[in-house]
Amino acid sequence: MAVTKIWDIKGWVGKVVAYVENPDKTSMDAVIEYAMTDERANDFGHVIEYAADGRKTEQQHYVSALNCNLETAREEMMLTKRAWGKLDGITAFHAYQAFAPGEVDADTAHAIGVELAQKLWHRFEVVIATHLDKGHIHNHFVLNSVSFKDGYKYCDNKETYARMRQVSDKLCREFRLSVIENPQRSKTKHYTEWNAGQENRPTWRSIIKAEIDNAISQSMTEGHFIANLQRRGYEVKVGKDISVRPPGKERFFRLERNFGEAYSREGIMRQMQGRQRSALDRNAAHGAGRKVMMAKFNGNIKTVKKLTGFRALYFHYLYLMGKLPKKNPRPPSKVHFLFREDLIKIDRISNEITLLCRNRIDTPEQLFSFKAGLAARMETLTDERAGLRKRLRRIDEPEKAEVRARIALLSTGLRDVRRDVGLCDDIAERSGLMREKVRAVRQERQVAERGQKSPVPQRDARKRAWER
Repeated sequence: MAVTKIWDIKGWVGKVVAYVENPDKTSMDAVIEYAMTDERANDFGHVIEYAADGRKTEQQHYVSALNCNLETAREEMMLTKRAWGKLDGITAFHAYQAFAPGEVDADTAHAIGVELAQKLWHRFEVVIATHLDKGHIHNHFVLNSVSFKDGYKYCDNKETYARMRQVSDKLCREFRLSVIENPQRSKTKHYTEWNAGQENRPTWRSIIKAEIDNAISQSMTEGHFIANLQRRGYEVKVGKDISVRPPGKERFFRLERNFGEAYSREGIMRQMQGRQRSALDRNAAHGAGRKVMMAKFNGNIKTVKKLTGFRALYFHYLYLMGKLPKKNPRPPSKVHFLFREDLIKIDRISNEITLLCRNRIDTPEQLFSFKAGLAARMETLTDERAGLRKRLRRIDEPEKAEVRARIALLSTGLRDVRRDVGLCDDIAERSGLMREKVRAVRQERQVAERGQKSPVPQRDARKRAWER
């Protein structure tokens, strides 16, 4: 039995290799630093490195190339693109073919993968690698999006995927492997969504699903469910299916179509009824009593220097996003939607707060001064590198190696400085958005509190008197 999938690669695909180059799956700081450089954008050589990673393929033993040389596959694919003038759009296609655990050995799997590539993609350059990790043997294919023969781009659609499925099944039968009868193609994830899943980061789909689940858990009827979503800022349309539009988004999102039958109108009703029964059972079995939590604080809180400005804002925002405290983070379902949507950008926000704390930046003036220093540093490094490049044309070969090494170091330094400049710009823009969101949520809660009738009017009166 072999399961197949194919998806397109475009944009910043450096994250693919960063995820696998480190045996410990590389920290996100390194991923972002690696992926955000302009030189890496659209460089599908990273995907090739991912497919050919030695830790997964017994040190290149199960890596082959079709219509190109494995050592120069990336360069040959780029030459093909340049020759036909097709450098934009989809860079490559990344496909896989996964076999049932224990059903096939690595040699057989690799032979099947090579033959599959020959039958399907004989007009394209392809790298084929057999991975031995993940608890099962599977093949990876990196396919150039442009044909070296005629310059046409590969078209990934239902027909070409059906062909891939048919050829894979035929090869499995020839090698006496099991085959899935009447397979159904699931909706292919875009690379961004797939990569977010690999790194346990939220996507818009996961955020909306969590919000829907939370609204279901707090509702007893369909009308109550819709009202709960509307209070969260969603626009709701009810027809054959329920469609929602999150705050700030242009398009409606159909629940059943995206999340399955359990999120149809009938399915949501069944979920609400099931949750109500479970809640009654839990309440009946749960004893009374409250658990008292104790905390111990070392030091004098009056003498502790409090954070202000940017750093205070960012830490407070991380708390509102449910990321702090680290030992007891809140689930996304308990975080306001305006804060939850920034969970998608948590890695960039983490880099920004790291820069603020490392350089003790709290005010716009300090941020401007720090950025000015970076600009001066960038100019110095650029001039020095330009001088070395000119010198490289005039010196003999024995000296060139040392000069090239110095140029590489300067390029690395420039990359780091440009990254910090970008973070400064992001901080200046994001800090304003953060303040606006905090203010909007605070006002929303104040309006909600004023609209509720207090069960103890005297206490509210005393509170208002004290506030005056």
